[in-house]
Amino acid sequence: MTASTTTTTSERPHRRPAEAAAAALRRLIRGRADTAVWERSALIGLLLATAVLYLWNLSASGWANSFYSAAAQAGSVNWEAFLYGSSDAANSITVDKPPASLWLMALSARLFGLSSFSILLPEAIMGVVTVGLVYATVRRHFSSRTALLAGAALAITPVAALMFRFNNPDALLVLLMTLATYFTLRGIESGKIRWVMWAGAMIGFGFLTKQLQAFLILPVLAGVYLWTAPVVLRARLGHLFAALGTLIVSAGWWVAIVELVPASMRPYIGGSQSNSFLELTFGYNGFGRLTGNETGSVGGGGTGTGAGMWGSTGILRLFEGEIGGQITWLLPAALVVMVVGFVLLWKTPRVDPRRAVLALFGGWFVVTALAFSFMAGIFHAYYTVALAPPIAAVVAIGASLVWSRRAELWARIVSAATVALTVIWAFSLLSEATNWLPWLKWLVLVMGLAAAVLLLLPRRGRALAEVTLVVTLVSTLIAPAAYSLETVSTAHTGSIVTAGPTVSGSGFGGGRPGGMGQPGDGQSAAGGTPPTGTLPTGTPPAGQLGQQPTGQAAGGARSFGEAGGGMGGLLGGASASSTVVAALDSNAAEYTWVAAAVGSNNAASYQLASGFPVMAIGGFNGSDPSPTLAKFKALVSAGEIHYFVGSGSVGRSSEGSSASSEIALWVAATFTAKTVDGVTIYDLTAPVG
Repeated sequence: MTASTTTTTSERPHRRPAEAAAAALRRLIRGRADTAVWERSALIGLLLATAVLYLWNLSASGWANSFYSAAAQAGSVNWEAFLYGSSDAANSITVDKPPASLWLMALSARLFGLSSFSILLPEAIMGVVTVGLVYATVRRHFSSRTALLAGAALAITPVAALMFRFNNPDALLVLLMTLATYFTLRGIESGKIRWVMWAGAMIGFGFLTKQLQAFLILPVLAGVYLWTAPVVLRARLGHLFAALGTLIVSAGWWVAIVELVPASMRPYIGGSQSNSFLELTFGYNGFGRLTGNETGSVGGGGTGTGAGMWGSTGILRLFEGEIGGQITWLLPAALVVMVVGFVLLWKTPRVDPRRAVLALFGGWFVVTALAFSFMAGIFHAYYTVALAPPIAAVVAIGASLVWSRRAELWARIVSAATVALTVIWAFSLLSEATNWLPWLKWLVLVMGLAAAVLLLLPRRGRALAEVTLVVTLVSTLIAPAAYSLETVSTAHTGSIVTAGPTVSGSGFGGGRPGGMGQPGDGQSAAGGTPPTGTLPTGTPPAGQLGQQPTGQAAGGARSFGEAGGGMGGLLGGASASSTVVAALDSNAAEYTWVAAAVGSNNAASYQLASGFPVMAIGGFNGSDPSPTLAKFKALVSAGEIHYFVGSGSVGRSSEGSSASSEIALWVAATFTAKTVDGVTIYDLTAPVG
């Protein structure tokens, strides 16, 4: 007996971690006790299909957004660059975001070696995890079919298929916001403080991913918890204050480091005019996005019905131009079924978790959609990926609630009208893609109207119900699925990308081709005039002036350059020729920076091609005062920079610094230019005369 007891006890430490992990996985998958045998297989199938969709031909986009790829490359070889999110391993300037998303890419590059695949792999994995989280959150209080529909609707959302294969920070932000929603729901279910503290931590790390955008759902999470958690009001308030403390700690440790370390001992904070992360947070990346007052940016948006640099603002903004095809396929349906769902659940007890789930995702959806509709500053179509999880969840939950009442005439009418509205809107969106699968819109319309008729029929047995479900799902999901398949089969490069085929009215600024001026026009993006003098000119690397990458199909990768060139290459980036790289690599070990170039994307192209640090003068837009002319002269005098690469970009906009154009003019007047494969290069070790 003693020996047996001793053996069992000694085995427990080896079994318990595995058992606990298995139990946690079962709880995550099942959500509740009535899980059908087929559900696990269906969930695994959904996740595998999502993985295939997001991983297939992942390297086709090359470095994707070279701005972030270069920073990931820098972080993979230098820990200081890793910590701060520097654009180069010599730590001249950071990217214009906090570095959380870069950490994952840099770690992947350290683990698997630097490549397009290692840079983009974390994004695809985050996409699969996000789909699983949406499923798990919905499944906790709704049927397996409802949860599977939510996960599938998210997976095939075109902008999700784009951004979970692209290296912008949005993929990590969406994952963290989904995690915060899941943890908040767990807190609502149990009333335990640890869950809302975990939610606060996720929002904190969301801040370290994309700053104040992560805070958009804070009022929703706090409000729903305060409304529905099964503890007394005093405890609910205490839990929320604890969550706020966790948020501050999880975000504040990095902010404290940046603000407390002397500016001379860290890289310049990209995107700011005063080398301040707080200015970046509340200005260029904060309230400036709402008001359009973004010093150093490339121009603001429109107000009311007026069209600005980033398109017109207003309640219909998300439905206009190329934005509609990114996210709005199910948006009208989400609005309808969300309202109906709240009506059906309104009289349930305060602590009803079903209503809490709908409120969490519905609030996320409404608040974010309104913010995107009316923000007057920088706005890109791919931002709408933040709407993908809540729209998918709301549609699935609302549809299931209405379907459960299908025996009643009003429910059948609502269902039929919603499906008809959805397919008519899909027909409209598909009509914008005039040269792409013209037959698809008619298929969607015919199947959708047939589904609407079937939904109107009284309940007539299981077989008819199954047929109705299949026709309804296919008619409403086939169009966004087709858009997503087109997206993953196409390369996407540059700073501004969109999902799906080319549509009429697409292009920069909501259908304003050429909105940023022609390449090398010697004028700032905001219409300002550069300093008097002759700027160094030349041809940026291929792909920066609107060319498509080699081998790309027509109508494929869309980047900012296609809308009119894009600031002489400031917002595009591709690859430098082998001849140019060979010139930069000569005696590279003797210099801190092998070259300097105006704008982060120009610099990133040469850095990724050569593997050596290239200074990004002026940061992303070329409008940051980093370095100043005096500082640049001192670095050149000290022999720390070998070449200056001319691009014709002056890098000044929206009252930003003119330092980059001053540097360019000084270089042109002081050093002799030579042309290598169409690129103008100045040897900063060989002044004129």
